Amino acid sequence: MNALLQPRAVRRPMTVRDVDAVAAVEATAYGFPWSRGNFVDSLAAGYLAEVLDGGDAGLLGYFVAMPGVDELHLLNITVAPAWQGRGLGSELLDAVRRHAADRGFAQLWLEVREGNHRARALYRRRGFAEVGLRRGYYPAAGGREDAVVMSLALGARHAVD
Repeated sequence: MNALLQPRAVRRPMTVRDVDAVAAVEATAYGFPWSRGNFVDSLAAGYLAEVLDGGDAGLLGYFVAMPGVDELHLLNITVAPAWQGRGLGSELLDAVRRHAADRGFAQLWLEVREGNHRARALYRRRGFAEVGLRRGYYPAAGGREDAVVMSLALGARHAVD
């Protein structure tokens, strides 16, 4: 991809200084975004959180994941709308998977809106399986939306595009 179209991005730990920019991206990406407090609380709890810093291009994306006993639960992964469709979601998801594998976790879990076909396709391409459904999990216009529960076993080697 042309360097003018794809900034040189650096993935680094999310800090409290990033929260305003993260919350701003979150608000542009979702109709029902996480609050600023959700991000602050995640950092305070010691969750794994990183940003994809595009320098002059600004914040390109981020993720937040909660470690468990032998698993990692991906709570939020977002690419700024202006930068979607350029492989950054794959880059972030692969980083999450590597973190989980490096820490010896057996499983990586996530929930995704049932209607978010683009994200579900990305997760399937990365080896995730749809293993369950949480009814009414997400707020939605006029009610609630189901979440598809997806899991990736980390015991076997997984391809990275």
